[in-house]
Amino acid sequence: MADASITPLAGFLNSALGLAVAFALGTMIGAERQYRQRTAGLRTNVLVAIGASAFVDIGMRLTGTAGAVQVTAYVVSGVGFLGAGVIMKEGLNIRGLNTAATLWCSAAVGAFAGTHLIGEAVLLTASVLAGNTLLRPLINLINRAPIDERKTEATYEVRLTTEAANVVSARDLLVETLEAAHYPVSDVEIEERPEDRVEIVATLVSTAIEPDEIETVIRTLKSAPAVRDASWTVRTSD
Repeated sequence: MADASITPLAGFLNSALGLAVAFALGTMIGAERQYRQRTAGLRTNVLVAIGASAFVDIGMRLTGTAGAVQVTAYVVSGVGFLGAGVIMKEGLNIRGLNTAATLWCSAAVGAFAGTHLIGEAVLLTASVLAGNTLLRPLINLINRAPIDERKTEATYEVRLTTEAANVVSARDLLVETLEAAHYPVSDVEIEERPEDRVEIVATLVSTAIEPDEIETVIRTLKSAPAVRDASWTVRTSD
């Protein structure tokens, strides 16, 4: 239950302090997002922070610490749905994950403020801002580093184009050539192409290959009379 010794005025002032802190810290987080022109900017982060603060404060005012804990659990799940709204899929790329995570952290800042843990709220705000700003140079450095495909988990595919009439023999040639090079095949798909041609796509079991070896396989396949073209591709895992 709520502490009966707290007067209505004291409770009001505590709520006002929590909301003010949530507003100020949410503004700091949101300003950085607004500067970056993100989907969830200044107003969204402020509203998430003060909303979380208000809900947690209501729980504390009504049933004390137990109420604050219960409401915080609902705030965490509720902000998860809000964050899902800013995540967008564009082709093979997904955007908005960092913005959604920032909203989640803004809610945590508000929850700290609502329970009057001001120091913790300030510390979390500093951590969020550091993560969104100070880590940016490191991210750029990592992104510019060349990828050694032999050291990454990836899905490798070998593609072979042939005439529709030769699909069976070409498929067998593809599988046999890859297995002879010690690259076993996990799956083979047939895709139709214009001008009565088909593309045979072999997915390799291997998660790493030697580029020189696979290039030798490609040259061998291209030399076959029934093969119009051959190539290999790689898709890195998330």
